[in-house]
Amino acid sequence: MFALEGEAQREHGGSYTVAAAWPLGGNMAVSGSEQEQVGRGQRLAELAGHAPAPAPGTYNGGCFWILTGPWARLLNRVRADPAIALVVDACDLGTGMVRQVIARGQAEVVPFDVPRGRRKLSRYLGADDAEWDERFRHYLLDDPAVSGAVWLRVRPESLIAKDLSYSV
Repeated sequence: MFALEGEAQREHGGSYTVAAAWPLGGNMAVSGSEQEQVGRGQRLAELAGHAPAPAPGTYNGGCFWILTGPWARLLNRVRADPAIALVVDACDLGTGMVRQVIARGQAEVVPFDVPRGRRKLSRYLGADDAEWDERFRHYLLDDPAVSGAVWLRVRPESLIAKDLSYSV
């Protein structure tokens, strides 16, 4: 799942997630301005390198930000080969809407910062971190040097939007 942050969230409102433009059918390269256009609702993304992996994160400043650490195989995979593809799907079975964004680029490991982590986690877990599952509080509040929490930052080299919708 991805959520907009910062300037993109202020520009488009807090109820939007995932950067993409949705053409009426077919594939389309996504321009810089279209990267800020978004669909409503939460999205599930999969990160592909050597093998697909669920990748909750945020989209901000033209980059995808994915929380990871030593608890996940993803971090070691990216350190071994930073070339990845990120697929974000949106589907509504009631309307037949199916949309997909495919981002390709190099993942960069960057230090974890608490403000970004709080925005990302509170988006999905609620504002009160006392009510979060203990592991998520640890990701946010423990010293990243001890927990190993880091961000993967992916500035897409290419973005493709697909509209795979069907009639119901």
